[in-house]
Amino acid sequence: MRCVIARFPFDLTKSGVLETMRGVKPEEVSGESVIIGRRTYPVKQVGQAITRQDRRDFSAGEVLRAMTKLGFTCRSLPESTAPARGVNPLQHASTMLGAPATA
Repeated sequence: MRCVIARFPFDLTKSGVLETMRGVKPEEVSGESVIIGRRTYPVKQVGQAITRQDRRDFSAGEVLRAMTKLGFTCRSLPESTAPARGVNPLQHASTMLGAPATA
């Protein structure tokens, strides 16, 4: 299947991705991930392995679309585990513990 990642066309096959990822140790997953074989890889690690490009050159969405089209199971970070925006973590932690908030 032809797909574009980081403005470059790639002809990817499911067997080709499996072969590329064989022997690659998965990094710790903290966001979007792809299940390849019996292992779960971060999306950016898979993108780097199959394109041989720097992870900053492509988005996770580009790789997720390609992996989904190839038939791999993809998982994204649930909304409930994403950090809240605009909240001071120290202030949030102190209110969770019952301590008075300091301004």
